[in-house]
Parts: sequence; structure tokens; C-alpha cells
Amino acid sequence: MIDIKFLRENQSLVEKNMEKKFQHDKLYLINNVIDLDRTYRGSLETLEIMRANMNQQSKQIGVLIAQGKKEEAELAKTFVSDLKKQIPQQEEEVRGLKEKIHEIMCKIPQIIADDVPLGKDDSENVELARFGNCVKKEFDIPYHVELMESFSGLDLDSARKTSGAGFYYLKGAVARVHSAILSYARDFMINRGFEYFVPPIMIRSSVVSGVMSFSEMDNMMYKIEGEDLYLIGTSEHSMIGKFMDEIIPEEQLPQALTSYSPCFRKEVGSHGIEERGVYRIHQFEKQEMIVICRPEDSMDWFGRLWNNTVDFFMSLDIPVRALECCSGDLADLKVKSIDIEAWSPRLEKFFEVGSCSTLGDAQARRLGIRVRSSEDKNHKYFAHTLNNTVVAPPRALIYFFENNLNEDGSVNIPEPLRPYLGGQTQIKKPQ
Repeated sequence: MIDIKFLRENQSLVEKNMEKKFQHDKLYLINNVIDLDRTYRGSLETLEIMRANMNQQSKQIGVLIAQGKKEEAELAKTFVSDLKKQIPQQEEEVRGLKEKIHEIMCKIPQIIADDVPLGKDDSENVELARFGNCVKKEFDIPYHVELMESFSGLDLDSARKTSGAGFYYLKGAVARVHSAILSYARDFMINRGFEYFVPPIMIRSSVVSGVMSFSEMDNMMYKIEGEDLYLIGTSEHSMIGKFMDEIIPEEQLPQALTSYSPCFRKEVGSHGIEERGVYRIHQFEKQEMIVICRPEDSMDWFGRLWNNTVDFFMSLDIPVRALECCSGDLADLKVKSIDIEAWSPRLEKFFEVGSCSTLGDAQARRLGIRVRSSEDKNHKYFAHTLNNTVVAPPRALIYFFENNLNEDGSVNIPEPLRPYLGGQTQIKKPQ
């Protein structure tokens, strides 16, 4: 969410930004909110004048009585009484206008970075770089469901009975690899200086509306019936919400955090052959990284965050590429975003395994996360927030097994993962 003052002073820039995102159908919102803002400021000024007059006349009543001016004192009392009736109505008008302005401002996209490539949708995202040797195996690689089932490690049929489509049971060696990858991801990020958290997996609507757009909320979040609580789609939500309405001393920045949680997503409208199995599911686990920093540091952190994911997957012998999201593919709160995609030797294609985003001050403005300047204690400003996926199995298991598979059906365990699997160098199919 951008600042209404910024919109007043830079209307044409905000309009051009909306056009870059191909949101021409939302341009009318800009004039609407400017008109509402003008009305709001006039209404607020009227309210302040009414309050000042009431205070002034209230003080005068005692003075007039002391001077024996009873008739004038009664007139002042009547004036104050009338204002007391009118002020609540004026306050309600001001409050209603403020809420309408906030609702519209939440629909106006954040100003994207100047170097974001222009494009209408994800088909126009731009490849930045590839990492690792993307080779085709000299033998056929089974579909990931069959591959995991060959280790007696995946049971989708039972999950359909208990929970429906989009759920799974992991077991045996596959479940151990799943847990090992998450444990390794935790330690990988701690070793890079991030503080480890296990956050709440349910958050209130006030946090949800602060960390994401309304359209994302409807398509992603599961609501707890009868409660003002939602299941998180990523631990970024509860981690950013942790700082809601706080003023952080500048000396305590940056906050570099890594969090583990189960995640839950509706995945509305997700279809396709490669989205069966455990590629796109309603429940998964994720290690996340979150940074809260000064505005001038956010782009530096952005580069560091997405490179962390590259380094992590490369350490597991999984080739990846970095793909920059074009303007039309950016969610409204994002300034810039890079997806990390893993190589599938079975299909000789890349598939998304993580997404790194800087959101500028959008989340901080919605949630009231401010920073107190170390040089001027009276100066406060909104923090910048960033997030990125370290790893999100079981989807990541697809590319782990495909890239580390041998022709005899065994799977190599990369060296960093071995301590989490009892020192094993391979896992083999059960006899």
C-alpha cells in the first residue's frame, strides 16, 4: 500500500505504474480515492474546528458565570450542547471516509522497481541465470509418484480417503529425507546468521489483510469456522505480523529471521499433469527467510536472499535457475520478485521451488511497523520487509529424487544431508 500523500503528489507516476502492471481496469480508483481524500480532509478540518469551538465555549461558560453574564452563559451552554450532538455524527463521517480510502488504497499496487521487466503474465518472466549442470539422465526417470512409491515412501490413496485430493502420507526413507532436508535447511540458515523461529500457524484477519492482497487471501487462505483465525499459507505471514504496531529502534535492524512451519493453501484453479502427486498440494512444510530492514538496505538483502536459495539447492546437487517476475506477474504488494526454479531431468524443464520478494514498505505501512531513527529519536519511518523460500518439501523431494537418482534405482545422498540420515550415502529400494 502506497502513501496517500505520495499519491496526491505523484498521480501520474502511480497511473503509469498501474499501466506497467496492465491493470488499466483499476485506473478509475486513483481519481476516486483522490476525490475521497479531498472530502475526508475537509470533513476532518470541520471536525477539528467543531472540537476547538466546543472547548473554547466550555471554558467561557465558567468565565461568563463569574462575570454575572448569565444570559450569555446559557447561550454558550446551548452552543456546547448542540456541538456535543453534532460531533459524533461528524466523527462517524470522518471514520467512514477514512475506511473507504484505506479500502481503495489497498487495491492500488505498490510502485515496482525501475528495472522490473515489462510483461503481462508469467509467460513473459525473464531468466537471469542458471546454476549447476542441467543434464539429461541416460536412463528413464519414473514419474515422481512412482519413484517415491518404489521406496514404499508415498501413499496418496489413503490420504484421499482421510482428507481428499491434495493430501499425502509420506513414510519410510522418503519421510526421513523430507525431515532431513528441513533440518538441514534450518541449520543452513542459522549458519548464515539468521535467527530461528517456530511461529503460530493461525493468524487473525488483521494480520492477513496486512501481509497480502484481498484476492490472494480468498484464493489461498483457509478460514477457521466461527473464529477470527486463518491457517497460514507461509510462515512469512505470522513472522511479519509479529512486529505489528511496533516501533523498532534502528540499531536493532536488520532483523534476519528464518522460520519453520506447516503451510496450508487452497490452491484454487491449479490443474495440470505435473501438478498431481505432491507438486501442488493443500498441506506442506517450509523453511522461510524473512528480513526487516532500512529502506536503503532492502535491495542488497534482496540479492542475498535469493542467492541463499540457489546455494541451498546447489548443495543438494539440484541445478536451478533464477527467473525474474515481470510487471504483470507481480502481486500488488511486491516491488520486485525472483522465482527460483529447480531442474527436472525427467522432463528437461524447470519448476518453481521458491520465490523471493521485496515488498518495500507496503506490509509495514498496513501493519504499522515503524523504525525510530538512531540519529533523530523523533523521526520514525516505515520499515522494508522481504521474504524468500529456503525449501518447501514435499515438492522439493521431486527434484531431489530425480537429480540424485541412479540407474539401479538407488538415490545418492549429498554430503551435507548425510549427518541427518545417520551417515547414509545412498538410499535403496526395499527388497
